[in-house]
Amino acid sequence: MSDMISADLVDLDLSADTKEAAARALAARMVARGRVTDLEGFLADVAAREAQMPTGLDGGIGIPHCRSAHVTEPTLAFGRSATGIDFGAPDGPADLVFLIAAPAGADDAHLTILSSLARKLMNAEFTAALRAADSPGTAAALIRGEEPSAGEEAGPASVPGAAEDTAVAPAAASAGATAGSTGETAAASGTAAASAAEPGTSAGAGAPAEPGVPVASGGPATDTAGAGAVPGPGEPRPFRIVAVTSCPTGIAHTYMAAESLENAGREAGIELVVETQGSAGFARLDPAVIAAADGVILAHDVPVRDKDRFAGKPTVDVGVKAGINRPAELIAEVREKAARGEVSAPAHAPAGTPVERAGDATEGYGTKLRTWLMSGVSYMVPFVAAGGLLIALGFAIGGWQVDKAPSVMDHFVWTQADSWGALLFQIGGVAFKFLVPVLAGYIAYGMADRPGLVPGFVGGAIALDAGAGFLGGLAAGLIAGGVVLAIQRVRIPAVLRGIMPVVVIPLLSSAVTGFLMLVVIGKPIASAQKGLTDWLSGLTGTNAVLLGALLGLMMCFDLGGPVNKVAYAFATAGIAVTDPSDSAMQIMAAVMAAGMVPPLAMALATTVRGRLFTPAERENGKAAWVLGASFISEGAIPFAAADPLRVIPSAMAGGALTGALSMAFGATLRAPHGGVFVVPLIGSPLLYLVAIAAGVCVTTALVVLLKGMRGQVPGSGTAGPAAHPAGAREDTGQPVAA
Repeated sequence: MSDMISADLVDLDLSADTKEAAARALAARMVARGRVTDLEGFLADVAAREAQMPTGLDGGIGIPHCRSAHVTEPTLAFGRSATGIDFGAPDGPADLVFLIAAPAGADDAHLTILSSLARKLMNAEFTAALRAADSPGTAAALIRGEEPSAGEEAGPASVPGAAEDTAVAPAAASAGATAGSTGETAAASGTAAASAAEPGTSAGAGAPAEPGVPVASGGPATDTAGAGAVPGPGEPRPFRIVAVTSCPTGIAHTYMAAESLENAGREAGIELVVETQGSAGFARLDPAVIAAADGVILAHDVPVRDKDRFAGKPTVDVGVKAGINRPAELIAEVREKAARGEVSAPAHAPAGTPVERAGDATEGYGTKLRTWLMSGVSYMVPFVAAGGLLIALGFAIGGWQVDKAPSVMDHFVWTQADSWGALLFQIGGVAFKFLVPVLAGYIAYGMADRPGLVPGFVGGAIALDAGAGFLGGLAAGLIAGGVVLAIQRVRIPAVLRGIMPVVVIPLLSSAVTGFLMLVVIGKPIASAQKGLTDWLSGLTGTNAVLLGALLGLMMCFDLGGPVNKVAYAFATAGIAVTDPSDSAMQIMAAVMAAGMVPPLAMALATTVRGRLFTPAERENGKAAWVLGASFISEGAIPFAAADPLRVIPSAMAGGALTGALSMAFGATLRAPHGGVFVVPLIGSPLLYLVAIAAGVCVTTALVVLLKGMRGQVPGSGTAGPAAHPAGAREDTGQPVAA
């Protein structure tokens, strides 16, 4: 981290009132150092990342971060605010702000910075030293994990416990950097950090421990090199816990939960080792460490990889934030389960599917079913996008008779546009043949993990051959996943377990799934699919307009959330065939048009009535022009988060009008995405743009009217939110789920 932050990238008197202003102030320092080439472009990337999920953390910390093409090298800037800045953390505003910039594609560098910083931020002495630092050089040295120079000692030395910081910071930095750059210390996340935090350990400050060696969390006298060793005479063996942490990005929360659990383990006097399943990969815990463990804690928001390793032990399964916020409770809970003899299901009957292992254990099967289906749809959409765009380009280049062209393997003329159009069309057609098998395969994968892939793909291919289409793929995926789960619950002799995943499960599950699809339900589903296609093809007049309005409402209701995704999945399913009907393409056009309305309307509203918006919202409005034009509905999330009761109904009204007009005009779209960049491929393009413009104007007018009734928003003028703290907090709600 030594090259990533210096004294001139530190602002100890950050005067910004909003997170956007804070990012701008810190980014300006990066520009001055030549680390960022385009300030506005970089800030747009920061805002887009912020719109996905709040970057505020408990304890007064904000970590805005992004990968950007405008960054020349990984950089970290730090600001300290006297009044606090709202980054969406549940416990209030942040006074310590870290802006992290990584070049586009620099996954390892990005992870290195975030993981090491996340671990260090769980150290109260480290954050206290930053709050007490009296010079930028002191703060930069603390973050780098270096001892401040002689002239900089006064700041940290005045903090209680700062004497240990000179050992803690280097060790934490070393452990975090190793975890980020290689992914190899994931299993040892409870080793180097623990040894650094405990003076007197034999490992030495910052010496990376060997992956898979448990952390003795008992207290300062513990020797980490001998963690798990046989206790001395008369000494009881400490309780041993293994844990796994993971989050969707695999960066900040993953490592913060690990650090929090390790700290709580030390306080409880137990041995605890954490496997961090981060975005740069992970190193599995030593099987001997798992075998010796008395309990297991799984703190995760994505499926735990190879969870069967922990089967048959007392287990607490929670979300990753529980690992950060209440680690002591989790440790107490797993100890209580161990005392009662309550264990998870044995390995031959896995305790839940990957989806069951993710998120809140109290979720019902309705929620899980939606997640399984969306798992398949999310893997299918790239095939729809690639195939649809290729087919649309084929028609644009080769004309509407390109679908009747002979195979380019038999006839291809390099100088003829028709041949190139036929080439694109035929490649797109091949991509489309994967849609239903991929849908079914990854629905089964969401249910049963990798064993579900083979029967899922086989069932999807059968559904395609039988003409069962999208509905057949859904059914095949659910059947395949269910069959695999049923087989896994059968008790198998130990001698056969080695061939189960390679031979037995694929063989039996494919046979059963194929039988059910070919003989039992294939034809009925094919009939239902044909009925749905005929109904869509017959939609005209009022029915088509009403359907367009409904889809427009759904697209604008939660701006990228579950309802939005249902409408989008319905539209893409209709065009996920080689020869979709005009009605299906009209539905796709209506969905994309409605999805473009909210961000474009917010951008226009901030332009025509800027005084009704805060400076941060006006800045977000600039980015919303591009996001809306690209069909990224999430561009309106910052506005909906700050003022949902005015923004969301207005967006829904404009989206409904646009969807209805698009259907009424008969606009068609063969591609599932692209925004204004695929307008040349749209049927009736001018009327299509009129429909979008009408919805944008309606939403803009409603937003301006409703906000105007409230009056000028606090912070939109020179006073700023700091002069109106109550108003500022009232206008800063929790972000809408994207």
